[in-house]
Amino acid sequence: MKSEITVIGGGLAGLVSAISAAEAGPRVTLYEAHSTLGGRGRSTPVPYVAHEGAHVFYSDGPWWTWLAERGMVAGVGVPRARDVRFGFVRNERLRTAPPLGFARMVLPGRPRTAPVDQDFHGWASARYGESAARAAANAITAVTYDADTGRLSAAFVWELFRRVFAPTVPSVRWVVGGWQRVLHRLEARARELGVRIESNSRITDLADVRGGPVIVATELASARALLGDDSLRWTSGHCVLLDLAVRRDRRDRFITFDLDAGGFHECYSMQDPTIAPRGESLFQLDMPVRQGESTASARARLEALADLTLPGRRERVTWQRSGTAKGRTGALDLPGQTWRDRPAVERGDGVFLAGDMVAAPGMRGEIAILSALQAAESAVTACTGTPNLLRKH
Repeated sequence: MKSEITVIGGGLAGLVSAISAAEAGPRVTLYEAHSTLGGRGRSTPVPYVAHEGAHVFYSDGPWWTWLAERGMVAGVGVPRARDVRFGFVRNERLRTAPPLGFARMVLPGRPRTAPVDQDFHGWASARYGESAARAAANAITAVTYDADTGRLSAAFVWELFRRVFAPTVPSVRWVVGGWQRVLHRLEARARELGVRIESNSRITDLADVRGGPVIVATELASARALLGDDSLRWTSGHCVLLDLAVRRDRRDRFITFDLDAGGFHECYSMQDPTIAPRGESLFQLDMPVRQGESTASARARLEALADLTLPGRRERVTWQRSGTAKGRTGALDLPGQTWRDRPAVERGDGVFLAGDMVAAPGMRGEIAILSALQAAESAVTACTGTPNLLRKH
């Protein structure tokens, strides 16, 4: 094969794979269907910088190390201590503390692992009681975006729960400027390495770009259509979203977990004032859509959550937008499944897959980064015949 690698998709996975491959030496061309790069990492323009997808990073894994070594996550925002006020919705009331059964699940001494083959609700109910298990599943919906998180693999959900509700110093990081700032840095690094970026270039046939290995770094549905491979499917979440800017009020909470219905509320301007005008706060709220429920019904529940967590918000709103995310919120593992069972990175014939629903560990963007690094290493090996070129990076 020629010493050239093609990347299809200019989101987080596409940029990471392009950079990794280019650092190893081969020429790299990246094709992006839209006029701008970023995928679900894109943000709205100032003065209200709201994200299409995730907002935070966790610094407890190799994804963070790779980004940090390249200066991609410089400048971390930290909320003021007086602003760090948590809320828990229980029995349709906003409370300052979770129920005791739930609290037991976050204390030291909890088990490190849970069974892969058992659903989370059944496993957690046997240990902590059904009420606590249901509250925990609804709390971690902030990560899964799924209305029935209890049906997922106990091992999968418990790992997420332990990371999010760690009793020690949390590893969550808010990069000032958000994911868009990180994406700008990634794009600059790619161009510095000589990656040729072709925007407004939607690839519908691999034959149009085959000159060497190809990394398909698109959403799984797009990869399925491009590769003509119906097996490229995996479980994902379904939720409605609400980005909301309001005039600041001391009663507003930093983070609220809806233990009744799985909703979630977080303020992103408390730790990063650059993303909203002075005197205003920017929140994102989400609510999972239940099986058979209409989007309108889920959105009504989301609006009710906003009314509860942001007192008088309808008179304080300065900007808002709504959205829906279905099948594009990262991989979810059912009982009996682990990340190793998801669509493999290596597809054969010099084609590799990267994204947040591919066979790599982590959650959401972490999966995208790690699968991108694996795809890049495999593509470089296929391109040059020399294995493990990326290990040194």
